[in-house]
Amino acid sequence: MSSHTNSNALAKKLQSRDATREPAIVRIILISIALIFFLSCLMLPLILVFVEAFKQGVGVYFQALVNPDTLSAVKLTLLTAAIAVPLNVVFGVAAAWSVAKFNFRGKSILTTIIDMPFSVSPVIAGLMLVLIFGTQGWFGSWLMDHDIKVLYAVPAIVMATIFITVPFVARELIPLMEAQGTEEEEAAIVLGANGWQTFWKVTLPNIKWGLIYGVILCNARAMGEFGAVSVVSGHIRGETNTLPLHVEILYNEYTFSAAFAVSSLLALLAIVTLILKTWVEIRQEKQDQRNEDSTAS
Repeated sequence: MSSHTNSNALAKKLQSRDATREPAIVRIILISIALIFFLSCLMLPLILVFVEAFKQGVGVYFQALVNPDTLSAVKLTLLTAAIAVPLNVVFGVAAAWSVAKFNFRGKSILTTIIDMPFSVSPVIAGLMLVLIFGTQGWFGSWLMDHDIKVLYAVPAIVMATIFITVPFVARELIPLMEAQGTEEEEAAIVLGANGWQTFWKVTLPNIKWGLIYGVILCNARAMGEFGAVSVVSGHIRGETNTLPLHVEILYNEYTFSAAFAVSSLLALLAIVTLILKTWVEIRQEKQDQRNEDSTAS
């Protein structure tokens, strides 16, 4: 207890010295630059979206939201996220478990595959699906012969979204699992637990907040994906347009109020995502603090 008090006193003493602190003017300038950037590049566009959305009144705003094409875009966006996110959760947890808990040949290849969507443009990802499932693609003629629609339909949209959002869950869990080590899992196995029991009773409780964090980011990315989905959707109004594509069509038709009204849904999604992200970070910090306290005691 005394050593902890002494360390706190030493930290305060060092912070009080000018040699270990930036001058006040430097701190003011840096904080001002950060606030100006935050307000001009993040908050101002968000505010302008809602201002433009309600520019012609609340009636026009809600009329744009209940338009059949808008409702169809909302349904397709939710359907895509409902399929893509759970699949990415399964893959992300399995990949993170494999990378963090085991050593095997090809581990670096698996890590590269996880990171691949970060280095590939979404448009290129969409073009890859066109080359595979398009009329002149590898499976194009076979799909046409069997009257199976993949491209310019829901399956291609889902596959493009899955490819783009693959890394989010795995990349959140891998560092967390590596930091936790394998001691608790090994102890559970020694005590007689099988693999599934070890995962559900030991691993999952330890990674639940990191998993929720990854799911939140994955869901936001899936609902807001534009590039890859734009290539494979065909822009069929009322059928293969997700919310971002529907906003583009409305804007190109110069129906600005409707475009910004639909954009406000995506803006609300961003706000909710940030709130949930902050909440999960706070809970994760509290859990880490409790773990440190229990370890110290």
